[in-house]
Amino acid sequence: MARHAHALRKRTSRKEGTGSEYSFTVYFEPAIEGGYVVTCPALPGLVTEGDTLAEARAMARDAIRAYIESLLKDGEPIPAEPKIILQPVKEKIKVAIPA
Repeated sequence: MARHAHALRKRTSRKEGTGSEYSFTVYFEPAIEGGYVVTCPALPGLVTEGDTLAEARAMARDAIRAYIESLLKDGEPIPAEPKIILQPVKEKIKVAIPA
């Protein structure tokens, strides 16, 4: 699955009272049926979507918040942001199926 548009941000943690703030890279991939599918490489299994880019961003924030809250509730560590060295590559690959 090629990823067409992305936002690159480093994970940060900042104390604000009793809370923390985190930033993660997310990918917004246009969906065939319209809208955008959102994934986050640092948070395996996190997938959400929105009908517009603005809605997809809001859904991503909600999904990331819920993911982090779940990790904290279970005493699990917050994953580190993976270092992204290369941009995603989009290409078509042909395969032949024997008859």
